[in-house]
Amino acid sequence: MTTKPFRHLQTFSVILFSTFLLFSSCKNERKLPIFGHREAVTTQNADGTTKVDSVYQTIAPFRFLNQDSVYITNEKFKNKIYIADFFFTSCTSICPVMHRNMKTVFDQYKDNPDVMFLSHTIDFKYDKPSVLQKYAKKLGVYGDKWQFVYGPKEEIYTIAEKSYLTAVMTDSTNRDGYVHQGWLVLIDKDKRMRGAYDGTDKEAVAQLSKDIAVLLKEYNQ
Repeated sequence: MTTKPFRHLQTFSVILFSTFLLFSSCKNERKLPIFGHREAVTTQNADGTTKVDSVYQTIAPFRFLNQDSVYITNEKFKNKIYIADFFFTSCTSICPVMHRNMKTVFDQYKDNPDVMFLSHTIDFKYDKPSVLQKYAKKLGVYGDKWQFVYGPKEEIYTIAEKSYLTAVMTDSTNRDGYVHQGWLVLIDKDKRMRGAYDGTDKEAVAQLSKDIAVLLKEYNQ
């Protein structure tokens, strides 16, 4: 469900996902595209010549409490590929479908040490660590491979929109009190966004599984 305050972000995300499909469907394309803002930076070589490199947007540093009441930061995901999303435990609309589908990807890669999962709750009032822990167990997730995190509203909502390009908001007119997009966002080992997939769409989630393999191969070359 979307509302006018973030309709522009939804439009951007649709364009982003469509572009992603275009790239990933090309038979000759071996690498996934890199999404987000980028800028050209000129540096000088030792011999006095210059070169221009592209500097890509990366996920901003964070510090959130996880389901075990332990603070985790970006360091938890250092040298890891991970899939991130935004949800809340009392959600009655898209969250249950998203996480059932995400769990299939988790099960596929649960034994791969290079892949992790990160779910941010947007319910800053209710979803404390103890609630997240119960939710994880109900979902059938144990250990630290899939992190469920809680944080202050401003920090969670800012990282959602600025780093992951995902719209989240409170909405008193919605029966659940919150509205958010259902993207599963693929992040590489360099903290860059490499894909966004509709977590409610089984075909899109299947594509995510395939693209994780593509990304792993990219780092192993």
